[in-house]
Amino acid sequence: MKRTSMAAMLLITLLLTSCASPMTREGGSSEAIIPEHTIETTPETDAVTEPPTEAEATPPVLQTEPTTVPETEVPTEAIKKLSGVKIGIDPGHQLHGNNEQEAIAPGSSQTKNKNLCGTMGTATGIPEYVTDLEISMALKEQLEAEGATVYMTRETHDVSISNQERTKMMNELGVDLLLRIHCDASDNSGTTGIGLFVSKSYGLPEQSYQYAQIIQPILCETVVVNNRGIVSNDNYTGQNWAEVPCIMIECGFMTNPEEDRLLNDPTYQKKLAEGIVLGVEACFK
Repeated sequence: MKRTSMAAMLLITLLLTSCASPMTREGGSSEAIIPEHTIETTPETDAVTEPPTEAEATPPVLQTEPTTVPETEVPTEAIKKLSGVKIGIDPGHQLHGNNEQEAIAPGSSQTKNKNLCGTMGTATGIPEYVTDLEISMALKEQLEAEGATVYMTRETHDVSISNQERTKMMNELGVDLLLRIHCDASDNSGTTGIGLFVSKSYGLPEQSYQYAQIIQPILCETVVVNNRGIVSNDNYTGQNWAEVPCIMIECGFMTNPEEDRLLNDPTYQKKLAEGIVLGVEACFK
C-alpha cells in the first residue's frame, strides 16, 4: 500500500514538472525550440514587389528641343537675271509716215525719210507698225519680269517720231542695249527667217556686233526659224546715231504668207520675245 502511494506521487510530480518547465536547447537558452523548417525568411533583395504599372513599364521619352533652320530671306531682285539692266525698245514705224529728210548718220550729207509706215502682211493684211508694237509689248513684259528697266520709244501707233529722234532718246536715257523691232519684206514670197543688223562704222559697232552674235543663235533656236545671220552696214539711221549698243531685229518676213500669220499670232509673238530675252540674259550674265 505504501509502495503504491509512493509510485503515484512520483508520477504526479513528473507530470507537474513537465507542464511547468518547457524544453530547452543545449547551452541553457530559455527560448522554446521551434523546428527550423517551419519559418521561411526572405532576404531583403528578394522582397516581393507589386508588378509595374503600364506607365512605369514604358521607358520615358526624352523631350528635346525641335531643330529649326533659320529662314534665309532671298531678295526678289537677287534672283532676277536682268536686275539693274536698262533696255530700250523701239517698235519700228508708226501710223503716219514722215517723208521729211534727216541725216542718216552724224556728219553725213546723205539723208533718208524721217519715218515710214513699213510693210504689210501678205496673208493678214496687218500693217507692220502694228505687228512691231505687239511683239515689242510682249518683249517689254518678259524683260521686266526678269528685272530689267525697259524704255519704249512708243506704245501707241499715232505718233510722229523720227528714227534719229528715237535713237537720241535712248542715248539720253543711257540704256545698256537698244533693240529695234521690225519685220521684213522681200520680192520673193518664199524668203523667211530672222536677221540682225548693226552699224558698221558709227556708235559702238564692235559691242553691238558682239551682242548680236550672242542673241542671234539663241533666238533662232528658241523660235525654231531660219537664221539669216548678222549684217553690218551703215544703211539705217536708227543704228548710226546710237551711242549705246544697238541691234535691229528683223523678226520675219510679212511677205511670206505662213510667216506673216505666225508674226501676228500672240503665242508666236511671246515665243519671239522669249528668245530675245534669253539672248539678252546671255549678254549680261
